[in-house]
Amino acid sequence: MEYSRLVSVYESLEATSSKLEKTEIVARFLREVPEDLLDIIPSLLIGRVFPEWSELELGIGPSLLYEAVAFVCGTRASEVKGIVARAGDVGEAVEQLLARKVQLTLFARKLLVREVYEAFKKIALASGAGSQDRKVRILADLLASASPKEGKYLVRTVLGELRVGVAEGLLRDAIAQAFNVSVSAVERAYMVANDFGTVARAAKLEGEEGLARIKMEVGRPIKPMLAQLAPSIEKVFEELGSAALEIKYDGARVQIHKRGDEVKIFSRRLENVTSALPDIARRAARAIKAEEAIVEGEAVAIDPKTRRPRAFQDILRRFRRKYDVEKMMEEIPFETYLFDILYLEGEVMIDLPFEKRRQKLGEVVEEEKGKFELAEQLVTGDVKRAHEFYSRALAKGHEGMMIKNLKAPYIPGARVGYMYKVKPVMETLDLVITGALWGTGKRAGWLSSYILAARDEDTGELLEVGRVGTGVTEEQLEEFTARLKPLIEFEEAGEVRLKPSVVVEVAYQEIQRSPNYASGFALRFPRVVRIRDDKSPEEADTVQRVKELYEMQRQAR
Repeated sequence: MEYSRLVSVYESLEATSSKLEKTEIVARFLREVPEDLLDIIPSLLIGRVFPEWSELELGIGPSLLYEAVAFVCGTRASEVKGIVARAGDVGEAVEQLLARKVQLTLFARKLLVREVYEAFKKIALASGAGSQDRKVRILADLLASASPKEGKYLVRTVLGELRVGVAEGLLRDAIAQAFNVSVSAVERAYMVANDFGTVARAAKLEGEEGLARIKMEVGRPIKPMLAQLAPSIEKVFEELGSAALEIKYDGARVQIHKRGDEVKIFSRRLENVTSALPDIARRAARAIKAEEAIVEGEAVAIDPKTRRPRAFQDILRRFRRKYDVEKMMEEIPFETYLFDILYLEGEVMIDLPFEKRRQKLGEVVEEEKGKFELAEQLVTGDVKRAHEFYSRALAKGHEGMMIKNLKAPYIPGARVGYMYKVKPVMETLDLVITGALWGTGKRAGWLSSYILAARDEDTGELLEVGRVGTGVTEEQLEEFTARLKPLIEFEEAGEVRLKPSVVVEVAYQEIQRSPNYASGFALRFPRVVRIRDDKSPEEADTVQRVKELYEMQRQAR
């Protein structure tokens, strides 16, 4: 299949705002996709090259992209950047540049979808000395053969900004429509496979029976189930009656996969962090008494003297560590608390009620006190005992308490009313930084005010909810600037537009309705709490989540 055919689909999708029309466009296209391309086309339709769990990433920021475009178009990277600033979109700018390219490539080959994918794969695999130059050359070769329209969507894909309004939910519906299978069957298959390519292929070739045969695989992480903010302990108990209470540990979520003696550990953003956490891997290998299992828990950094949780940034130091790992283990020891099991000896466990999953977890884990154990739990229907448990969790230095529905299944990637979190502070939001302003005065030379956006869960678009410039120390300003500068796409009048990559946790006084921002909401007196390196932009809070918190805020008045 020629890449131009995929580009024509992108154009059709971009030309309509109707969700139904978009679904129909994608469904029609999927029916014509050859079987050997169904593994890669679905991800490309939502602007990804590789599945979320893949360890491959392109590693191309705006500066490398501009270098490749400049080389192909016979100009300077600074001119490319200027045209991007005037166009307001990298794709539109590259389309203009390729259209006016002076030296046309004679006998340019037609780009094929598989060829584009393989080139992206080569870019992702480039490493070591000279890898940046190799990435630029491979991308330049693609662009040299691309039409202006193809170039537009190639560079948008590279930067993760496809902008055609297709997110996971719409793609799920389109697969169901294309191959005449139920949405629930597609959704269930995607939960366990975490790969739309696998799901689309099974739906086309084997229908619902094929979807039902898709199983979890040890070594392929699935998205974590998310908790809702509890309106109050009393209201949750009115809804659930008896429930399981667990400490909400102040750590980082981990998904541990074991097959034989091999253990892999994945972060909540599905990154393989095993090499940074060999202590947890060794303990898991000893403690999990099963040949194959996937368990979930929280890794907590502990102060060796006080035995209390350390700052979240200390946890991230461990997760990011590539060198002197053993030394860092001694400096920042971890305790691991397990609270769920998702897969055991070939059996998918997520459909079992939580009380059964917890029982199974207890049967297969041999605890190592103070190192690798089950999360502290109390099953009760007594609100007074729940308050006492909550107070004890806070006294130990943890974030709060989880309240879990004993009868509930596990729904990967969903924030459903099956578990609630109780915290003493107002719920924060995890938002994507999409732009920033250069500081003045004492803050000159630093990016010091950040444009924040929430995700539209239907289209995947990032919609602004406000700007924040408080809650950031000088040390953090330096760190933020170092992180954000390589992501600058263009700059105008002291404001920069950024490749969406960095997620921050933001506190605020309240949420207000606002016509000034695309989301329809604005945060009042926001402040940055911390960078969330454990979350990707796809895991940022949604506009729907912002709306829910706004409604809860109104009801509380």
